[in-house]
Amino acid sequence: MRQAYHYHPANLDLSEPNKFEPAQLRPEEMLINIGPQHPSTHGVLRLEVVSDGEVVKDVIPHIGYLHRCFEKHAENLPYNQIIPFVDRMDYVASMNSEHAFVMGVEKMLGLDGQLPKRIEYIRVLVAELNRIASHLIAIGTYGMDIGAMTPFFWVMRDREHILRLLEWASGSRLLYNYIWVGGLFYDLPVGFEDRCREFIHYFRPKVNELETLLINNKIFVARTANVGVLPLNLAINAGITGPMLRASGLRYDLRRVDAYSVYPELEFDVPIGTGRRGQVGDCWDRTWVRLAEIRESMKIADQCCVQLLDQHKRTRDFDPHALLPRKIRPKAQELYVRAENPKGELGFYFRADGKSDIPLRCKARGPSFVNLAILPEITRGVLLADLVAILGSIDIVLGEVDR
Repeated sequence: MRQAYHYHPANLDLSEPNKFEPAQLRPEEMLINIGPQHPSTHGVLRLEVVSDGEVVKDVIPHIGYLHRCFEKHAENLPYNQIIPFVDRMDYVASMNSEHAFVMGVEKMLGLDGQLPKRIEYIRVLVAELNRIASHLIAIGTYGMDIGAMTPFFWVMRDREHILRLLEWASGSRLLYNYIWVGGLFYDLPVGFEDRCREFIHYFRPKVNELETLLINNKIFVARTANVGVLPLNLAINAGITGPMLRASGLRYDLRRVDAYSVYPELEFDVPIGTGRRGQVGDCWDRTWVRLAEIRESMKIADQCCVQLLDQHKRTRDFDPHALLPRKIRPKAQELYVRAENPKGELGFYFRADGKSDIPLRCKARGPSFVNLAILPEITRGVLLADLVAILGSIDIVLGEVDR
């Protein structure tokens, strides 16, 4: 009798990592390629799937099709010129990525804690608006992955309001270069806070409609509940962060844990998965956590608008460039800084020599990359149709995976 072969990266010849011999397959197994260009993979990702009929035996993600050499670009540019490249990692949450990067550079310069409160509130406001837009994309495209078209059009309609607000503030629709080291590109336009609060008032009932139409839909629940369960111990050991980790039951949010910027002054909850429709940590929980986080981000944005409206009466001569350093040349040091992005912990490791305004080393820890690595562990034994549902529930952006 032929010995069973367990297809796993550890079994491959590392001298030829892309080579797979069909002879390694058992007679009843098939090797299926999903991607690299497929609507269910959210970008140029290739999945090599070993299946027995419609049962997934193993999945090997192959990445690198979108590689732009972010780290090498960053090691050849001054710190302030790296920000546009940071935008292009998670390109549906650029404000959040800028916020994390800039906080790291400011910490190296000794500027953390010295910025005017107005700058901090504006940064948090635009980051939370971008978090809502990112989660809307995650939920809308996920519905489309498993056959629901209408929610996608709804979320794109409402996301458009946010993109117009951010374009009004920064001049750009998607890649903003708005949060600068020591300040901002520009102060908020006159009336921005009022328009933002109008959007929040408009959007609250829309979130309830989205929950009724999609999240609690009988077909959606059947496709996602008890599917792709990620146990908490596995999530922690694999370094999973963000909504995926919280959906597995751990109330861990860097906005609370690290208490950066003005988040300690704001009231918001950290939603976690409870297994209300299936098991804790399944696809349904991950989607519900993102929807719940949209509601919390609206709370944060509303509080920021109230603070900014109150401060604007006292600081009409506010200069967002007042603390911008003329030359960004931090002392020789190594630093790791992290922030809570819509997809999880985005971290930047810096190494400075104290002589140049160009970092010796700039390494990014992208949450999409780390979260994607868990895919083989939670897909073995599922049906092919469930593989698509599990992949969509991870919410990856390939610009952050193939840095």
